[in-house]
Amino acid sequence: MVLMALALAACSGAGETRTRAVPSGDPERGLRIMNEVGCGSCHAIPGIDWPQGRVGPPLSGMGGRALIGSGLPNRPETLIPYLMNAPVADPGSAMPPMPISEEEARDIAAYLYEH
Repeated sequence: MVLMALALAACSGAGETRTRAVPSGDPERGLRIMNEVGCGSCHAIPGIDWPQGRVGPPLSGMGGRALIGSGLPNRPETLIPYLMNAPVADPGSAMPPMPISEEEARDIAAYLYEH
């Protein structure tokens, strides 16, 4: 029983305290881009007061999460393509492809990892 609980905790990212960073990203620009493309219509996002979408998961604390989507490792090289085109990065994802460039996705990732 204890081993099962430990295994589940490891898979869920419980206790994950490592934060991630995107040194080449501009977090302030990332927030502006999320406002422009309407990420808040599906997600609650720190720094965006309205709307506070509830269709997708809240995006606070992304830097401390172990996984994104349906179980992808939460690393910049995984998150950036996911932000651009989630159905390609994670087949079956409910998140639609977003009208953003790789540079814009990098900026969004930088913001999300800081908040």
